[in-house]
Amino acid sequence: MKLNIRIFPVTVLTVIFLIFVFYYQASFSAGSKKAAENRLTDEGMAPTSNINKTEVQNNLKKTVNVLANEIGPRGYLQIDALNKTAGYITSEFSNYGYTVSFQPFEFEERTYKNIIVEIKGRKTPEKILVIGAHYDTVTGTPGADDNASAIAGLLELARLLHSQSFGKTVRFVAFTLEEPPFFRSKRMGSYVYARSIKKKDADLEGMICLEMIGYFTDEPGSQFFPLPFFRWIYPNKGNFIMFVSNLRSKSFLNRVKDGFKKGSDLPVESISTFPIIPGIDFSDHRSFWEFGYDALMVTDSAFYRNPNYHETGDVPEALDYERMTEVVLGLKSAIEELASE
Repeated sequence: MKLNIRIFPVTVLTVIFLIFVFYYQASFSAGSKKAAENRLTDEGMAPTSNINKTEVQNNLKKTVNVLANEIGPRGYLQIDALNKTAGYITSEFSNYGYTVSFQPFEFEERTYKNIIVEIKGRKTPEKILVIGAHYDTVTGTPGADDNASAIAGLLELARLLHSQSFGKTVRFVAFTLEEPPFFRSKRMGSYVYARSIKKKDADLEGMICLEMIGYFTDEPGSQFFPLPFFRWIYPNKGNFIMFVSNLRSKSFLNRVKDGFKKGSDLPVESISTFPIIPGIDFSDHRSFWEFGYDALMVTDSAFYRNPNYHETGDVPEALDYERMTEVVLGLKSAIEELASE
């Protein structure tokens, strides 16, 4: 993600218009400010008795540590670091029993690659649900939250789901080149991938983009927003996960959100609106919107919450692995539901 800013000036007419859009969204959102801040713990979670949460948490920590500490910055010019990261991701997928494929492409005589595995659907394998995350970083940053946290989540979802069978195909993709100077361009790994499946006329159920899923805080006033009136709609504590989509993908978002809540008690908020809102299209889901596919971003809200965004302080020790685990369990539940429909 890009753009290290928190408040954006807009015209009065735009503010009025966006207020209408957001109140429309809020009226249909299952989450609320009060629910997110005071969610009752006695509601319980969806049955997870067969899941070892400690193992999930340890796996998340391991991947974040390998990428952020052992490998370190993974900028577009750091080909060796990117290749080491790709090698680690490939090895983990293989260890879980997947057959790994690659989508290499070139830029300025350098070769980059997306990494792909899938669980083939039994009934309608042509229908594909994509879960993706990028593995590169801003040059010079360790990128624990951005985006080792999401790669850790992607790998753990692949591990937890591998032994299952679904009616639809579930595909996991680790993208390269999300960060500057490729951000929001046709050079992004996700754009290269989305364009390739569009050429094949793929029947995409939707795309779930994992973008920074590890930073949480219960400190009042820790959650910032692109516009001041958002505080009337969303919590001011950064203790929730956010689902973000365009209007076209609203129905898909709601389905994912409903499934998520069956597997996790972590507070979840959502927004479906126009990309004019800063941050709405700031990751790989944007590439899928470009080709008319439904897609959403799952995020801790990046620079609207995490003070270490795109800084050297984006280190593994700053992340909340218990809540990251809840993100993974919620997404596992959502994927199971969507892929079995």
